Amino acid sequence: MIKFALFARLEAKPGKEAAVQQFLEAGLAMAREEKTTPIWFALRLSPSTFGVFDAFEDEAGRQAHLSGPIAQALMAQAPELFAGPPSIEPIEVLGLKNVAVAAS
Repeated sequence: MIKFALFARLEAKPGKEAAVQQFLEAGLAMAREEKTTPIWFALRLSPSTFGVFDAFEDEAGRQAHLSGPIAQALMAQAPELFAGPPSIEPIEVLGLKNVAVAAS
């Protein structure tokens, strides 16, 4: 059961909103390669605020993601794209409805 998750909140620097959106859209390809990351969403919360929600079956999967290529790319791009450091919060999933959807 998927019980472990992360939520990252990202605030784009003024004028960097499109670059943040492109960065997150590119992150989807990397997320698809992570075998321990079955759920990954890139989100736009407001014109300049973005987020990433991802979930894992166990703590080992969450830790693998935190040290993986997406996290490394995020931290490498942070000074250029974000107004401040990304806020990354561990989350416990209390319930999940799983519906198969076509990959985009």
